[in-house]
Amino acid sequence: MLSLRRNRPAKPTRRVVRKTSRVLSKPRVEKMRSAAKRSSDAKALVLAREEARAAMAEARAAHARLRDAIDMLPEGIVFLDAEGRYILWNQQYADIYRGSADLFQVGRRLEETLRIGVARGNYPAAIGCEEEWIQERLALLEKAGERHEQWLADGRCILIEERHTSDGGSIGVRIDITELKAREASFRLLFDENPVPMFVFARQGLSILAANDAALKHYGYARGQLLAMTWRDLHGADAWHDSPAHEAGSAADHTARTWTHRRSDGSAIDVAVYSRAITRDGVAAVLAAVIDITERKRAEARVAHMAHHDVLTGLPNRLLLRLRMDEMLARSRRSGDGAAVLCIDLDNFKGVNDTLGHGCGDELLQQAARRLRSVLREGDVAARLGGDEFTILLPDVLQLQHVSAVAERVIATLSEPYLCGDQQVMVGASIGIALAPGDGDDPDKLLMSADMALYRAKAEGKGTFRFFEADMDARLQARRRLELELRHAMAAGEIEVHYQPLVELATGRISGMEALVRWPHPERGYVPPSEFIPVAEETGLIASLGSYVLRRACADATRWPAHIRLAVNLSPLQFRIGNVFLAVDSALREAGLAPSRLELEITETVLLEKADHVLSTLHALRALGVRISMDDFGTGYSSLSYLRSFPFDKIKIDRSFIKDLDANPDSQAIVRAILSLGSSLGITITAEGIERESELSRLSAEGCNEGQGYLLGRAQPQDAVMALLARERVERAA
Repeated sequence: MLSLRRNRPAKPTRRVVRKTSRVLSKPRVEKMRSAAKRSSDAKALVLAREEARAAMAEARAAHARLRDAIDMLPEGIVFLDAEGRYILWNQQYADIYRGSADLFQVGRRLEETLRIGVARGNYPAAIGCEEEWIQERLALLEKAGERHEQWLADGRCILIEERHTSDGGSIGVRIDITELKAREASFRLLFDENPVPMFVFARQGLSILAANDAALKHYGYARGQLLAMTWRDLHGADAWHDSPAHEAGSAADHTARTWTHRRSDGSAIDVAVYSRAITRDGVAAVLAAVIDITERKRAEARVAHMAHHDVLTGLPNRLLLRLRMDEMLARSRRSGDGAAVLCIDLDNFKGVNDTLGHGCGDELLQQAARRLRSVLREGDVAARLGGDEFTILLPDVLQLQHVSAVAERVIATLSEPYLCGDQQVMVGASIGIALAPGDGDDPDKLLMSADMALYRAKAEGKGTFRFFEADMDARLQARRRLELELRHAMAAGEIEVHYQPLVELATGRISGMEALVRWPHPERGYVPPSEFIPVAEETGLIASLGSYVLRRACADATRWPAHIRLAVNLSPLQFRIGNVFLAVDSALREAGLAPSRLELEITETVLLEKADHVLSTLHALRALGVRISMDDFGTGYSSLSYLRSFPFDKIKIDRSFIKDLDANPDSQAIVRAILSLGSSLGITITAEGIERESELSRLSAEGCNEGQGYLLGRAQPQDAVMALLARERVERAA
């Protein structure tokens, strides 16, 4: 039977169950169901326990993560429950309250640790009012949401901020602000005791929140008056509409801005305001330091005027003349009207200087300038180019007769007797005239044409005028011959470089040597640089000539003591037709001379066009380590704007200001202004053309850094320079 059942096909389960149910009794079935239920409950219990263990593990992990997170924070963090008991805190919290850290336990009340800490003397503010202090502290915890400070016995100050949690507990943050409090104390000390006037004003509304004693004294207000004013009230009525109510909005910018302020007596002062954004007692504010620059601006105005005008006569100088010529020619091109340039030379002026002295010559030039002004129309321009050379610009010329009439009137006026002291002096005048646009449509060409006409007027007997004519090329031919001879001299290596000492006035020591080009002509002797340098510039030879001088001078300088600097002049045309940076870098590398020993001297003409490539070249040279000096300051193109456009290392005062310095109050004032300007800008000042002991003494007394001139040393060839430096070394050693 067994064997047969096993081989039979299996019957459906449903039918087996039905068969079995018919066999089992009801009690038996209930018993089996009960057993199954107990088995299921056991399994559920096991599952619940496993879930509980997992939840606990996850809670511990979350707690650990929270612990790690708050331990990473720089602030002290503490969690309290609704009863003010400790739940969790980080190490920074324990470090801050190291005097009570041993008391921190989960479940312990903050009140208890406070009481023990007070008993230990951890809270100096609680001494003598222990219970009151504790209750105030607990009230702050209960209130929460407000920041407050807490001083500890070791001198630290703690900033406390607390917030309630949703379950009634609290989270507290502790920040050690001891250093901040010290800075605040230092700020108050520096603010209150600072000799510079200082203000704090609100960014919103600009009301003055604080002013130091220096501000009260300088502006003349009582403290109560100032604190009732706004920052706007200090500005002049005309100045504020250009000024920033918006100044507060840009107060984070530390750059100084200049304004006009009013003192209590109504007087105006020019000030430079340095400001920065701060927060004062929770208020967004601005801290402003005020520097009175009234005198500096007056000095700048004097120097600015000097930059555009001849110091002796007050007439426009070469810079202003060129600007007026550009304007005149532009107007002529627009209108189609003509324009004229008159070059004027005083006849026999040299004889006045030679017989009566330079003082009389200067007085005569001043009188001549006044006479020129008197014969011109409004809109005409008279300028002095130097020496006894004057120029007149006549715009809107419609007829040649008008130009001739002006020339005749100028000659007649300048030829009248002059009185120098008790001496009557007679000079005449010769004039060369060029007309635009026929004789030239740019300033250089027009001046050249007028100059050639002047040469013809003087050659034909002086005291007359001549218009430019096309056949006036004799001078050009002479220039051509000079050019050919110069080219030959350069090719034959006949050009020499001599060196003139630069001397520290305070010590008398030689600080440097200026390289000066010299041309020994086989027939004419030494040709003055004033003759062949213009030819080199006009013909394009200046680039190769300048490069030769630079290379030769750098090679010679390597034989000098290391503290002796080399100064080399650069022509403006070298920046136009040559790669100045490459030439300088190559010369330094070829000679092995340190860039810091090289000083390049440029005139303001270089910056006149304000070409970007010029400034970029100068900045690149300075980055290389080369020093940059502004030469002939104040003679033709000087302008304070150039000192802002490039950070010069040195300013050289032109010799015209040093001449008779001890007897000329105007020159003394100008030199003093330049020295003051150099001192304020941190720029070395060198005086050129020192020829008298009196000039040297005055410059030394005024604090001039460096000097140069025949009194201190003439230009010499390299062998003589080496001997001079050797003698100085021996003398210094002795």
